[in-house]
Amino acid sequence: MNLDIGQEKDVIQDKEIFDQSQNVAVYSVEEDNIGDRLDYFLSKQYKDISRSYIQKLIKEDRVLVNEKIEKASYKLSLYDQIQIAMPEPELLEVIPQDIPLDIVYEDDDIVIVNKVQGMVVHPAPGNMDNTMVNALMYHCKDRLSNINGIIRPGIVHRIDKDTSGLLVVAKNNYAHQKLSEQFKIHSITREYEMICIGNVDWDEKTIETIIGRNPKNRLKMAVVKKNGKNAITHLKLINNYKGFSHIKANLETGRTHQIRVHTASINRPILGDPLYGFKNKRFSKLSGQVLHARKLGFMHPTRNEYIEFDSELPKYFIETLKILEKE
Repeated sequence: MNLDIGQEKDVIQDKEIFDQSQNVAVYSVEEDNIGDRLDYFLSKQYKDISRSYIQKLIKEDRVLVNEKIEKASYKLSLYDQIQIAMPEPELLEVIPQDIPLDIVYEDDDIVIVNKVQGMVVHPAPGNMDNTMVNALMYHCKDRLSNINGIIRPGIVHRIDKDTSGLLVVAKNNYAHQKLSEQFKIHSITREYEMICIGNVDWDEKTIETIIGRNPKNRLKMAVVKKNGKNAITHLKLINNYKGFSHIKANLETGRTHQIRVHTASINRPILGDPLYGFKNKRFSKLSGQVLHARKLGFMHPTRNEYIEFDSELPKYFIETLKILEKE
C-alpha cells in the first residue's frame, strides 16, 4: 500500500494511540452492515455510549478502518476491519450526602425507597451528586452491595429521573444476587399508575413488542423489528376523563422506558413526558411524566417469604387528578 507523507503520518500517530491503549476492540463487517456509516455501526456495538461520543472518538483518531483513519460518515464494505481504542475510564468518586429519603422499609438486607420525582437514581459522569445513591451512602454508610460497582452501590433496578415511586436497594451482595434472579425471571410485582393523553375504549389491554434503541435518536427507545428485547406491559383502565385517561400498568418485563414507549406506541403518551409525548398547555407546570411506581412485591432474599409494598400517589399526581375531576 502506497501512502503519501500526510497519510503515513496519520497512520503512525494512530498506531501510537493504539499501542498505548489497554482497551482495543476489533470488529469485522458482515453482510448485514454493508453500507452502514462507521459511527452508526459502532454505536450499535456500544449501546451504552452515545453516538456523539463515538463521533468524538473517531475525530480523536481512536478508530481505524483497515488500519486507516476514516471519517464518521465512511460507508462500510464487506470484511472491513474496524479497530476502536477506548480511553481508560475516569476514576469516579461518589460522595455520601445528607439528602432526605422517604424510606418505606429497611432491614439488614434491603431498603425500600419511595423516590421523589426529579431525583436521579445513581451518579454518572457529569452528574456525580444529589442522586439517590449519594443519599443512600450517607444513610447506609458502607452497608450496600458492590456488585454494580462504585457509582451504583446497592442498585438492583432503576426508574427514570422524573418517574416517582418504589425501588428496592440491596444492602449486601447475597441479597443483590437473590433479587437480581427474580428480576431476571420476571417474578417481581411492579405496578404503576399514570395519566395518559387521550381516552381509551378498552378496560384491559396487553402490549407485547420488541423494544430497542431508537436508530434515529440514541436518547430514546422505540418499538423495533430487530436488535431489541421482548417487552410485555399489561394495562388496566382506572378512569376516563375529558381528553385524558388514568391507567394502571403491570410490568411483565422491565425494559428501559418500557411503559413510556408502549403507551406512546398506541398514541396515548403519558402526560408531561418530554421524550415520548408532547407539551400540553393546561399542564405546562409539570416537571415530568405523570408516572408513579406504586406497588413493588418480591420474595425476601433471606426470609424466603413474599413481601409487598404500596405507596400513596404523590402530590403532583393527586393535584393533576383533581384538575381532571373538576371537569
